[in-house]
Amino acid sequence: LSQVTADEGILHASGSGVPPVTKDYCIIYNSNWVSLPKSLDNATFRTLENLTSTVLCSSSEVPSGLVKDKAVVVMRGNCTFLEKARIAQSLGAKMLLIASKPRLSPLSDNKTDFEDVTLPVALMRYNDIVDMQLTLGNEVNVTLYSPPLPEFDCSMVVIFLIAVFTVALGGYWSGVAELENLKAIASPGERETRRKKEENVTFTPVTVILFVIICCVMLVLLYFFYKWLVYVIISVFCLASAMSLYNCLAALIGEIPFGRCRIACCNKNIEVRLIFLAVFCIAAAVVWAVFRNEDR
Repeated sequence: LSQVTADEGILHASGSGVPPVTKDYCIIYNSNWVSLPKSLDNATFRTLENLTSTVLCSSSEVPSGLVKDKAVVVMRGNCTFLEKARIAQSLGAKMLLIASKPRLSPLSDNKTDFEDVTLPVALMRYNDIVDMQLTLGNEVNVTLYSPPLPEFDCSMVVIFLIAVFTVALGGYWSGVAELENLKAIASPGERETRRKKEENVTFTPVTVILFVIICCVMLVLLYFFYKWLVYVIISVFCLASAMSLYNCLAALIGEIPFGRCRIACCNKNIEVRLIFLAVFCIAAAVVWAVFRNEDR
C-alpha cells in the first residue's frame, strides 16, 4: 500500500474593506504533492474565484481566462483531486481549493501519473466557504501556509500546574475543615454520632446502578444527538462551574471582616457582597460559554 500523508494547514483570507477583515480557516493538504510556506511572510496572495457551482471534472465547465492567475474553489465530485488540479492548472489557476460537504479526508491520490501538476491543492469545508463570503464579501484574497508544530507545548505545563494546585489546595482545605470539626467535638459520643452520619452519606448499590444507567444513557444520547445535547452539557458545565466558583470564593470572602451589610429578601438576610459575588460567577460562566470558540 502506498503511504498516505495528510497534513493540516491554514487558509488565510483577506477581504477588500478598509481596514481589511481577515479570517483563518483549516485545510488539509498532502505534503508529498506540494510544500506550503511556514508563515505568512513567505506566502503569496491570490484572488479567490468561487466556482462551487461546478466540480471541475472537465475544462469545458469553466470559461476560458476566468481563473487565470487566481485561486479557484470548486466542489468535490466524482473525479479525483489531481484530475481537478491538472484541469485547473491548464486553465492558468495558481491554487486549487476543493470544498467538501462530507467530513474532510486525506488527499491520497496516486501522484505518479500527475507529475506535471505543481499548483497547491487543499481540501476545506464547504461551510467555511459560505462563512467566508458572508464575513469577507465576494472579493477575497487567499493564501495557504502551514505553521510547524512546536516540539514542546507550553500550555501543557500550565494545565499541569493548575491541576496540581487545585488538587493540593482542595486537599489542604479539606484537611483544615476536618481538623476544625474534630476540635469542635467535645466528647467521644458526639464523634461517633458524626461518623455514623457520614456513613449514611455513602452510595448504596441502588444509587451506583442508577448512576451507571444515567451515564450510559447520556453517552448514547451524546452519540446520536450530539448537535443538540452538547448545548445541554455546556449549560450544565456552566452552572456547575459558577456554583463551584461561588462556593470557593464565598469561603474566602467570609474571612474578610468588611462589607457585611445585609438586605432583607424573601424573609432572609443576604449579604450584599455575596450578591455581587454570585453575579460575578454567573458572568464568568456566561462569558466562557459565549467566547469559548473564539481564536482570540
